[in-house]
Amino acid sequence: MTRYTGRPEAGRTTHCNMLIVGAGFAGMALAARTLKEDPSADLLVIDRGHDVGGTWRDNTYPGAACDVPTVLYSFSFAPHAEWSHTFARGPEIYSYLRKVADNFGIREHLVTDCELLSAEWDDTAQQWDVTTSVGPMTAKILVAATGTLSTPSLPDVPGRDEFVGSMFHSATWDHDVDLRGKKIAVVGTGASAVQFVPEIADDAEHLYVFQRTPAWVIPRVDRTRGNLERWAYRRLPITQKFMRGAIYGYRELYVEMMAKRPRLLAIAHRVAQAHMRLQVSDPRLRRELTPDFVIGCKRMLLSNDWLKTLDRPDVDLVPSRLTAMTENAVVDADGREYPVDAVIFGTGFTPTEPPVAHLITGRDGRTLAERWAGSPSAFRGTTISGFPNLFMMYGPNTNLSHSSIVYMLESQSAYIESAVETMAARGITSVEVTDSAQRRYNDDLDSRLEGTVWNTGGCSSWYLDASGRNSAMWPSFTWQFRNQTKHFDLENYKTRTAEKVVTV
Repeated sequence: MTRYTGRPEAGRTTHCNMLIVGAGFAGMALAARTLKEDPSADLLVIDRGHDVGGTWRDNTYPGAACDVPTVLYSFSFAPHAEWSHTFARGPEIYSYLRKVADNFGIREHLVTDCELLSAEWDDTAQQWDVTTSVGPMTAKILVAATGTLSTPSLPDVPGRDEFVGSMFHSATWDHDVDLRGKKIAVVGTGASAVQFVPEIADDAEHLYVFQRTPAWVIPRVDRTRGNLERWAYRRLPITQKFMRGAIYGYRELYVEMMAKRPRLLAIAHRVAQAHMRLQVSDPRLRRELTPDFVIGCKRMLLSNDWLKTLDRPDVDLVPSRLTAMTENAVVDADGREYPVDAVIFGTGFTPTEPPVAHLITGRDGRTLAERWAGSPSAFRGTTISGFPNLFMMYGPNTNLSHSSIVYMLESQSAYIESAVETMAARGITSVEVTDSAQRRYNDDLDSRLEGTVWNTGGCSSWYLDASGRNSAMWPSFTWQFRNQTKHFDLENYKTRTAEKVVTV
């Protein structure tokens, strides 16, 4: 067995105290925090990609940008003064994450092109036995930081294998395909499609946009940052800190609309309706683009050019799902065929069925997917009964629709670091949240989610899992989650030392 010294050695098992799977915002939040406190920490980060960056490394489609103000969608411990827009573009975010990796020494603990194949808890050795694409590893602590929006979801459409044109998912954009002068079918009208469709409309001969369910769209209040503002952020960092706090406070007010006082959603509803009237001239098209559910029930989309792009004569909205594909065409639910040269799927991901759950086997021999049975749950969105020394980041019920997930990830990082410190200080070899603590926590979450727009808005969204439970959303203010995760609450865990198991 060898400890990590730059790259796993062929034929040898690499050991580390903490193994982080994923080098996106989640994994980097924990790695940076840990290495800032202890640059020599026995820490390893693996990622199946060629670099850090996660979704911002992989999603390179035209128009990729953040829909959360960038001053919030960045690490509090790594402020950046040079953002070009208030809503940063994808390449800038990727560049920022690479810089964070350099500045916090993460690269010295990073193994890229390394895919997790399986992880099994060894209760006798009190460690995780991990199989990766570059060789075996063992770790005392395993952190699943793979994200919920990392594996593209492709619909199983009859005839898909027969299509001879170009075909790809927006998350794996094929830049070798020349879209100029092509007839293109876009399947899906979610957060990615609203960004790339306006970008490719001028190049395409014609676009057919397949919409299964319309979404509410509001303007993205974006602007270019001037030299004076950047200068102030560089020379007077307190100004950027103040702006971050102000925007954070303003965004927290959205919780009042979505979770506390749903009647206030009428304000957002009027904004979306006005935006529609200004950008779509055809009354029939407006009707087809108007959802029949309460605004906020599904993710609200931010765009200044999506609706007016759909109003173009060379763009057709197909208000039905894609039901079949032929050699040279796509078919809608009414049987109409549309001859196309390319198909782009903007069909999202599998957030309530994360692939990593099928790879992790707990103390009783069941995988995480088997434990969840289609309905993910965790304690503080981070630990799961039956899986000692496993921590999840961006786990169940940590998603937001009003603020930045980066804030939640930093909160989880503090919780995990506190757990690791507690274990070291008390000679604890493993911690496992109790069934009762996890059940109480999720019962409380479910009760608080009952009256929110995500549960009562009348829509079908990815927030709801196969059982109908909302296993995605955090139901309240983010500062409340931070308070819950500020310190590791050992009283909710079964612990084991070298000598015995203890239920605290």
